[in-house]
Amino acid sequence: MKFVPTFARIREAMAKKKVMLITGSQGLIGSEASLYFGNKGYEIHGIDNNMRKFFFGDKGDTSWNLKRLKDGIPNFVHHDIDIRDRMKIFSLLKENPPEAIIHCAAQPSHDWAKKDPLLDFEVNAVGTHILLEATRTYSPEAPFVFMSTNKVYGDSPNYLPLEEKATRWEYSKPEHFDGIDETQSIDGSKHSIFGASKVAADVMVQEYGKYFGMNTVSFRGGCLTGPQHSGVELHGFLSYLIKVAVSGGMYTIFGYKGKQVRDQIHSYDVVRAFEEFIANPKQGVVYNLGGGRGNSMSILETFDKIKSITGKTVNSVYDEKNREGDHICYISNLKKLKTDYPDWGITKKLDNIMEEMIDAEASRLV
Repeated sequence: MKFVPTFARIREAMAKKKVMLITGSQGLIGSEASLYFGNKGYEIHGIDNNMRKFFFGDKGDTSWNLKRLKDGIPNFVHHDIDIRDRMKIFSLLKENPPEAIIHCAAQPSHDWAKKDPLLDFEVNAVGTHILLEATRTYSPEAPFVFMSTNKVYGDSPNYLPLEEKATRWEYSKPEHFDGIDETQSIDGSKHSIFGASKVAADVMVQEYGKYFGMNTVSFRGGCLTGPQHSGVELHGFLSYLIKVAVSGGMYTIFGYKGKQVRDQIHSYDVVRAFEEFIANPKQGVVYNLGGGRGNSMSILETFDKIKSITGKTVNSVYDEKNREGDHICYISNLKKLKTDYPDWGITKKLDNIMEEMIDAEASRLV
């Protein structure tokens, strides 16, 4: 006998459905978040029109990741939508009001942004604003997670007292040892065009939290990385460097003697921070999110680490001109995040991250 569900059972099933909207779902963080929360029972609605290919060419193409998401997530719905398309974004949220939103879609390169500042601003700032307003209209209680960037601080961290070491630049004052915290000014500095568009989005995310009382957060990311990163020269420092090293290509160092320092955080630890916020959201908050001092390394130190793991010397050339608005030494101070969310912490150490990425890159070349 064929079972016909009653209307009451249908309503009950629909009520139990947990919808999460993730933009940039084919990117590094978006795909990690999609897999993580999809396998925790959420119906994932992923927005991605593979604009990364437009920005960076075939090497930035993330279409391969879409198949991985469809194969790996029981309830995954793909939406080929440009986040600047107001009508489609509003329609999507009206039809599928999410319980949480993770916004990772962006033009991510400060080098690329100068080529087309208007498009950069439309994607990063206007796209974010459209998504915020659609959320306020159809899911005002839903936690809204925005993947911001440390570039919102511009080059102001460069004016902290620094000293030159043998292989890296280092903060010279003890109070800066743990890195840049959220009190660092975003004013009066050179951000790059990309950094400025992300500032606009970051501040608007805060404002929707503080003004409208929505649960919003801006995570100001350091270097976000992992084996699924489609790194290119214009974006994705560690991923691109490892690709060059494994393939035997040539890496260009831009200024600062190759001693510029970055902290690296694995995509899994980024998503775990999202999870903590979604479980206990706040209104209009900001957190620096990176690997912290323990996962920090200069370009020269990265060369040495790659050689110790693979036995290969990285081929490199030096360009004395540093990138506009680039950081000399940037380490994320994680104290505020760890204080508000004590169950969160760095689980992926830098050596393990690099070994994982080197193995993944080598397997792609086979």
